[in-house]
Amino acid sequence: MVIDAGDENRRSCGSFFTNAIVTTAEADRVARIAGDTAMPRWLQPDGRVKLSSAWLIERAGFTRGYREGPVGLSPRHALAVVAHDGARAADVVAFARRLTAAVDERFGLRLTPEPVFWGIDA
Repeated sequence: MVIDAGDENRRSCGSFFTNAIVTTAEADRVARIAGDTAMPRWLQPDGRVKLSSAWLIERAGFTRGYREGPVGLSPRHALAVVAHDGARAADVVAFARRLTAAVDERFGLRLTPEPVFWGIDA
């Protein structure tokens, strides 16, 4: 991310989750749950399917720009977690857990964080 003092996203944690890789049957199940046959998906060389974690997050009820206290999603991309003024690492982790739980509850898929956590039970 480009650091710009006037940008509300200047303290972005970046792309926070990897895209989900699932079986074709799982991808079809997620599309049925979402009620969206045009769900973005990309067939992988091994026959599995990549799903957009940003799309899953949005369909689990978290819109771009959504915020809980000092942490939220970028208004530009639902996969970018932003630590606003006053945010602590624990706030970011708690928010990420909430996103993960919502996607799991809605779609039965567990998001995988992209960052490596040190000293925090992720």
